[in-house]
Amino acid sequence: MTHFPPPAEELRLLDAELFHLDARRTQLLRRRAWLVTAVQTPSAPPRPSTPPRPEAAAPRVQNVLLVLGGVLLVIAATAFTLVSWGELGIAGRALVLGAVTAATLAAPPALLKRGLRSTAESVAGLALALTVLDAYALHGAVFTAAEGAPYTAVASTLLAALWLAYGLLPPLRDLRLPLPSALLAAQLPLFFGALALDADSYGVTAALLVTAAFDTGVALRATAGPVRLLAVVGAYGLGGSGVWAAGSLSWTATGPSAAARAAALLLLAAAITLAAAWRGASDAQPATNAPASQGTAHALGLSVASALLTVAALGGVARSALPGTWTVPVHLACGVALLAAVRPDRLPEQVRRGFAAASGAVQALAVTWALPVVAVSLLGPVAWVAHAWSGAPADLREAVTVDAPWPPDAATAPLVLVAVAAVLALAVRHTDWRPRALTGALVLTWAAALTLPAVLELPYTLGLLVLGSVTGVVLASPYGQPTATVLALATSADLAFAALASQSATLTALGALTAFFAVVSWRCTAVTAPTALTYATALACATGAAADWQPQYTALLVLAVPVAAALLAARLKDARATVAVEVTGAVAALPALALAATDPPMLALVLALCGVIAAGTALRPDRRAVGYAAAVLFVLASWVRLAAWDVGTPEAYTLPVTAPALLVGFLRRRRDPQTSSWTAYGPALATTLLPSLAAAWGDPHWTRPLLLGLAALSLTLLGGGYSLQAPLVLGGAVLALDALHELAPYIVQVTDALPRWVPPALAGLLLLALGATYERRIRDVQRMRNILGRMS
Repeated sequence: MTHFPPPAEELRLLDAELFHLDARRTQLLRRRAWLVTAVQTPSAPPRPSTPPRPEAAAPRVQNVLLVLGGVLLVIAATAFTLVSWGELGIAGRALVLGAVTAATLAAPPALLKRGLRSTAESVAGLALALTVLDAYALHGAVFTAAEGAPYTAVASTLLAALWLAYGLLPPLRDLRLPLPSALLAAQLPLFFGALALDADSYGVTAALLVTAAFDTGVALRATAGPVRLLAVVGAYGLGGSGVWAAGSLSWTATGPSAAARAAALLLLAAAITLAAAWRGASDAQPATNAPASQGTAHALGLSVASALLTVAALGGVARSALPGTWTVPVHLACGVALLAAVRPDRLPEQVRRGFAAASGAVQALAVTWALPVVAVSLLGPVAWVAHAWSGAPADLREAVTVDAPWPPDAATAPLVLVAVAAVLALAVRHTDWRPRALTGALVLTWAAALTLPAVLELPYTLGLLVLGSVTGVVLASPYGQPTATVLALATSADLAFAALASQSATLTALGALTAFFAVVSWRCTAVTAPTALTYATALACATGAAADWQPQYTALLVLAVPVAAALLAARLKDARATVAVEVTGAVAALPALALAATDPPMLALVLALCGVIAAGTALRPDRRAVGYAAAVLFVLASWVRLAAWDVGTPEAYTLPVTAPALLVGFLRRRRDPQTSSWTAYGPALATTLLPSLAAAWGDPHWTRPLLLGLAALSLTLLGGGYSLQAPLVLGGAVLALDALHELAPYIVQVTDALPRWVPPALAGLLLLALGATYERRIRDVQRMRNILGRMS
């Protein structure tokens, strides 16, 4: 049902709706009138709600106009000076010079009082340009006899003083151009003054460095941004040029006097850099455990540069007075001496860290210089492999430089290495870095001892004794393990290669190394025992060669190493050492096989002996799997023996494999009845049946096919009797193929005797018979498959 309100309420609602309709009508009529007006006048664009943004701000426009006006005035003044200057007399020139200069210098204070700072900056720039032009004009008109360099030095000095005084006047301190301009002019007096005095390269370099020192002082004290920036650029630019020139003078100095003067210049640069670093480190002290700020990083870099310059200065003086072989040690001594300044109570932290870093850099460069000597001493003797037993050299340097040149000026290389090792051992006291420092010291000391015999040109025999002593000492080191062990192995290898020059040295060195590593195996069996076995292998080969044995007989001597390895591995308790010894023994058997490869009977004997060693290893409960390797070795030995006897019967090669394989399969099925016959007997039977079948198909006689058929029939019956799938299938397949081979000639004869239509007819009859009994044949095939499936 619809609800109707009372009449009075309904009347009120109707009046309200009519009022809203009238208001909406009025609004729509106003909008219509505006749209009609807009349509009738389309050319009038709508006014934007916001005014457009100006493309150039008023201050920027002002600066552009002022700069442009100043440039135009400078161009006009330049044209006047160059073109119209000569047309005026002395009085006119003085009047123009004084009036223009006075006007430009007096204008900025008045403009600043009126608040026109930008205009005052432009006028000040114009005044700077006019003073430079005035100086040029005076040189062209008044001081015509003055040379360019002296006049430039005096003029730049006066201009710098003028603009410095002008910029320091109280009314003009807010201007930004006078002081940077004065600093820029101050870069020229010393350089051109040195040129005016006909100074040599040392004097010009000194002028550059003194100017850089002045810029450094200004950069450290100035507060104004432009002045500080310009001073920093000048300090780095002129200072870098001065350091480069001083370094070149030091490197090319031909005597102590020239080197001392160059060193003085480098020390001046170092002092300037140290002062800047000290001030920077003092002004920026980072909080504890806080990341280094830009100021502290800058101070650190300057400290490193100062220390390196000091080392270069002192080292250059010593280089000019000492032979070339002492150049690196002298620089190293200066670098190590820097560590004496690293004390908390003398220098700021960043400076101390910079000195320490510079000292480390010098030591690293010194070690890098000695590395070629170490490389030649360590790797040079390897070349004796191609020149074995060609004759012992006179000294150990000849032993290490068979195919490699000796580095020049290398006499002090051991001294450098020992010095750096001493610094690492004595200077590094931090708990975290101490073990690494000791390891590094051990490596450097080892490198020094390795190079010492060649550097001193010790006699050949004495040099080999030194290398052997180094091997023992390094291996006994209580620090730096396992690095010390690696170094000892490297030294022993170096000794072994160097001993190849002489037969007696080879036998003696290899015997001593074998005995030494065998004796010390109680300490580090996982490394030293395999090493002893390796050297024993090399000793056996060398002994056979020295005794002039044939290679196959030397192979028997080499086999003593795998025997020793097998016996040792059985007594070791460490798993890593056991594996290492066993692997080394197996690898040692390879040279024996290679030596016996040219004599098949001896190769068969070596393979059999290797099989005996593997079988003995397989007796251990944890090495049962080695028994397979033993079986393979025995089989290979029998095959090689048969090949040496010219035996061509395949069964002679296969039956020795099949018989033990069948025995293993039988034992496995006895232990695990669920083992498939294919796994237990399949490989063993296939090893003999398949090669025999291939031989039978190519054998024209009847004996082999008959025996193969009887064997296959026996396997088929055994497989059926014991429900074994592998003998049944393999025996039946071989029996069928063997019978087919025997009946093939008769089948061919019958086929030739039959008419051509008989084979297709027989095939058709066969298909009809199969089709007629299709379902029963499928059932028979399914039954046969089920029977085979139930077999194991």
